[in-house]
Amino acid sequence: MSDVRVGACSWTDRQLVASGWYPRGRRDAEGRLRHYASRLPVVEVDAGYYALPSRRNSELWVDRTPEGFRFDVKAFSLLTGHPTRPAALPADLRGAERGPALLDEVWDRFAYAVEPLREAGRLAAVLFQYPPWFAPGSAAEETLAATARRTTGWPLAVEFRHPGWWAADRAEDTAALLTALGASAVGVDMAQGLPGSLPPVLPVTRPALAVVRFHGRSPAWGSGSKEDRFRYAYDVPELAAWLPRLRRAAGQADELHVLFNNCCADAAVRAAETVRDLLSRPAPRH
Repeated sequence: MSDVRVGACSWTDRQLVASGWYPRGRRDAEGRLRHYASRLPVVEVDAGYYALPSRRNSELWVDRTPEGFRFDVKAFSLLTGHPTRPAALPADLRGAERGPALLDEVWDRFAYAVEPLREAGRLAAVLFQYPPWFAPGSAAEETLAATARRTTGWPLAVEFRHPGWWAADRAEDTAALLTALGASAVGVDMAQGLPGSLPPVLPVTRPALAVVRFHGRSPAWGSGSKEDRFRYAYDVPELAAWLPRLRRAAGQADELHVLFNNCCADAAVRAAETVRDLLSRPAPRH
């Protein structure tokens, strides 16, 4: 089996900090990350989606984590075609006209900010999560190709929110597309039976890294507040049902990241610890 790393999609979420998972004396910025890295070997920087990351923060994250720790950084919203409030941009760019020049500048600043992680061997993936309206088709494929060109030399990972990408009659073509672009497909676990539900698949499209993100199974997905959409606590049978898929992907990739995005107090880190423990047990023989 490959190197399987299980973690959460944030270590700074307010509900997690308030849950008591961090011990007293380790709830400041440095203490939180050092404690997290002592318990779990990978984390996603979801804050990169909401605001451009800071190079200084990347340098601090390298200093505060051990050799071998991994960061998956979520790409800034403007880079994936999501609506981006002017307040999310750096102050000197908030009055800039939206267009190619602004996009070029944002790309440059994002790359500059995450470079310390890459140089230190801590950057495992840059996650481009595309919006629900990013549907399969020639325009989307051109966008993906442009992203791949922009991220040459980066560990690119792609998550789709439009279910058409992984529909039964399209899944092989989607996997082949991402393989050709050198991108890791991001599998997901989420509530099923909703209009925007994606199937629980875990394709391996880049041998270096496979990724799956567990969003929880809230029926408010796509309709409620952020807290409503992601508030969910997985039980052991739900997680155990994923073990065959995880082990299969781990046999096809050098590294597998299993990340929990269910922000409900300490639900994400607890689920991560449960999956880590389940995977440590011998697989059943058939």
